[in-house]
Amino acid sequence: MIDLEQSSAVVFGGASGLGRATAELLVSRGAHVVVADLNGDAAASAAQEIGAEAVATDVTVPDDVERAISAAQGLAPLRVSVCCAGLGAPAKILGRHAEPLALERYAQIINVNLIGTFNALRLAAAAMTANEPGEDGDRGIIVNTASVAAYDGQIGQPAYASSKAGVVGLTLPAARELARYGIRVMTIAPGIFDTPMLASLPDEARASLASAIPFPARLGKPAEYAQLVLHFVENPVINGETVRLDGGIRMAPR
Repeated sequence: MIDLEQSSAVVFGGASGLGRATAELLVSRGAHVVVADLNGDAAASAAQEIGAEAVATDVTVPDDVERAISAAQGLAPLRVSVCCAGLGAPAKILGRHAEPLALERYAQIINVNLIGTFNALRLAAAAMTANEPGEDGDRGIIVNTASVAAYDGQIGQPAYASSKAGVVGLTLPAARELARYGIRVMTIAPGIFDTPMLASLPDEARASLASAIPFPARLGKPAEYAQLVLHFVENPVINGETVRLDGGIRMAPR
């Protein structure tokens, strides 16, 4: 099992929502955490509040990701990398007047959600190979974030759903390849969570979303995502899997 008190962790997209909750929980368990987020000011504020370090990071830019990883390695060996960075915006294939979705918009979502996730994974994995192996030969764990949209993509989600399906598809081959280095790879596919993205919705809309969840019939809490990340860290035999965290919901077409 990874000794968090002797390890550093980097959380991409760690300034708010799922990432913020994860960074906070890891800090509470003794890890030396770097909050890496596109919003540098928000990252700095979150880091100050929870007792972490902050690095402004665009996950699609290799130099940015390397800077965040180097900051973590300066604190302790990097053994945990969590990627919560993502972009979720509706974008139908055909618009109101049957005009096709701009290819640039589709590419932007793929670039952030899938290529950005892969960028963080490849660079974190490279850094972890330098770690001294633990009792089972483990050197670290990488946790990525997909979505139930990878399986139940709704109308208006072709770009988002396919980007998250790509993250799911990345999980097993990455885990198989990195096993030789003692690096595990896991993915969480959250359902509907109470994040800043949903905070702007009217109460009626939020209640409608919550009622669609079989049990518990409420929005997920970011702390519950963080708890699953921590379980992955502490359970040395869980590897190469995507876990739905959704209260049993299966999304309707729209």
